[in-house]
Amino acid sequence: MVNVELLTYSNEYENIWDNFIANNSANGTFLQTRRFLNYHNPDKFQDNSLIFKKKNSTDVVALVPACQLIEEGKRVFYSHKGSTFGGIVINNKYNNIEVINYLVEQITEYCKENKFQKIILKNTPALFSENNTEALDYFLYKHSYNSYRELSFYIDYSNYEDCIIRNFSSNKKRGYKSSLKWNLKFRKISEEEIIDFYKMLCSNLKKHNTKPVHTYKELLDLKFNRLNNNMDFYGVFLDEKIIAGSMVFLFSNRVLHTQYLAVDAEYLNYYAMNFLNYNLIKLAKDKDFKYFSFGICTEDNGKYLNLGLAKFKKDFGTQCSNNITYYKEL
Repeated sequence: MVNVELLTYSNEYENIWDNFIANNSANGTFLQTRRFLNYHNPDKFQDNSLIFKKKNSTDVVALVPACQLIEEGKRVFYSHKGSTFGGIVINNKYNNIEVINYLVEQITEYCKENKFQKIILKNTPALFSENNTEALDYFLYKHSYNSYRELSFYIDYSNYEDCIIRNFSSNKKRGYKSSLKWNLKFRKISEEEIIDFYKMLCSNLKKHNTKPVHTYKELLDLKFNRLNNNMDFYGVFLDEKIIAGSMVFLFSNRVLHTQYLAVDAEYLNYYAMNFLNYNLIKLAKDKDFKYFSFGICTEDNGKYLNLGLAKFKKDFGTQCSNNITYYKEL
């Protein structure tokens, strides 16, 4: 692989970058595109993304969306703070052990030469990858990277009964059947109604002393300017009043992922969340998605498991998977 050159990202590569993610990568998703990453204010992160390119060729071998930041007094190469996962994005054509070993070596050397004190790589989980990149996990281990794991919950429709409610726990079955008494409606949330969903979401999160990762304006920008085909909003309505809702990310025809879930606390006895999740699961199944993702239930780099949230997700008939983050002190 001596005929590979390493470039640092600049805006002139934006179209090449996004085209590679969409058409050539084994494990790239829209979360690693510049189209998505650029929704952040340019001053929020100091970009330090890398491009591995074949010399004398237009072939991109791999991309590493990354930023540099100071964490606990250390200069960190972080891939990528502005996305759920960034990591090393590999070209299908070069998805082999020789190339992957070379990439891990070169990233490590680059960070040493540029005086980084720590590397953090949040690679794309297997659930979201179009092709197998487990060799990447091996070579990170081989090159002495440590790791931590976060527990995630998902549905694999190939192992899920066609009658959706049969997969639910007895508690969730009762809740869903109770929700049917209220003439609730499930539909997309209109642009004008997104503000009502967002207020409900903020109210939910305030109880846990937190707030949404995205501002209301950022959600509108993502939906209507950047990710129209990759995100949607769905709600449960009682007489046209939204009482539960979700923002979902759509990963091609592979995964429907619930990024946010919210419910109006005044209507808990309507079991709107059971009704919402039943219909989201059915929606993904009807649209031939392979997987439905509820996301993680862990905090503090996987050390804390929210058992209540885990049980809530498990009761819809989900399976568990690990999201692995690799790190190395330099």
